[in-house]
Amino acid sequence: MTLVIFGAGYTAQAFIRRVAGRFDRVVGTVRSPDGAAGLAGEGVTARLFPDRDGEAALAGDVARASAILVSIPPGPEGDPVLRRFGDVIAGARPGWIGYLSTVGVYGDHGGAWVDESTPPRPVSARSRERLAAEEGWLELGRRTGTPVAIFRLAGIYGPGRGPFAKLRAGSAKRVVKPGQVFNRIHVDDIASVLAASLDRPRGGAIYNVTDDEPAPPGDVVAFAAGLAGLPPPPEEPFGGAAMTPMARSFYGENKRVRNRLLREELGVSLAYPTYREGLRAVAAAEA
Repeated sequence: MTLVIFGAGYTAQAFIRRVAGRFDRVVGTVRSPDGAAGLAGEGVTARLFPDRDGEAALAGDVARASAILVSIPPGPEGDPVLRRFGDVIAGARPGWIGYLSTVGVYGDHGGAWVDESTPPRPVSARSRERLAAEEGWLELGRRTGTPVAIFRLAGIYGPGRGPFAKLRAGSAKRVVKPGQVFNRIHVDDIASVLAASLDRPRGGAIYNVTDDEPAPPGDVVAFAAGLAGLPPPPEEPFGGAAMTPMARSFYGENKRVRNRLLREELGVSLAYPTYREGLRAVAAAEA
């Protein structure tokens, strides 16, 4: 059995660690030789993508794949995996395809709750591209009878990807926008959800992969500062805060995302149901 992962980055590597023993071979794509070297310790066969010279080898891997995870973002020209390997995947008909998307496809709901039945209304160009990619993968599944599942992820954090380094460097911000909340998800909980779906493939499935408690970002930073034994950064009003255009765009969408389907259909109990459990685990791991 072969697992092929397009985009073997931070989240995908957590999934690899969770399920690698279930596959005879794991193939992961990276964008550079340095990334390939990083996968060697995980026992993963690395392929450069995009890379015209190595495309034939990767196509051969895909043709033999029993499961495929896609963790590469689309662009204005569409989904690069569908564009380059859609026909090969359709012919291979793997037993499971997982596509990592974003809760950003729901757009702004003024802080109201959304779930998988909520019609998407993406605001940003990148979320519109994600929604188009979702539809492309679901259409491939319908056309070929291949079980394709969409995973709409909240803000990802975990060891090496949390607020502690910025707090220690003095660069963390506590931006306050009244009423603003975000969901988050620990990378290990994402891996648990993907593994559960692998056991229970359902064509056309869409899952919100989030924690149980949407919370103001300033509260999360203040809690992390307490764990680190540091004073929290001063509060900064959103309107005057120095932020990148992308960071500022996230504050233009405000919603609370339900994750009930993970428990009811996949039987997943989150190890880190709120940012408190998750950040305590990250602090311990990074220590």
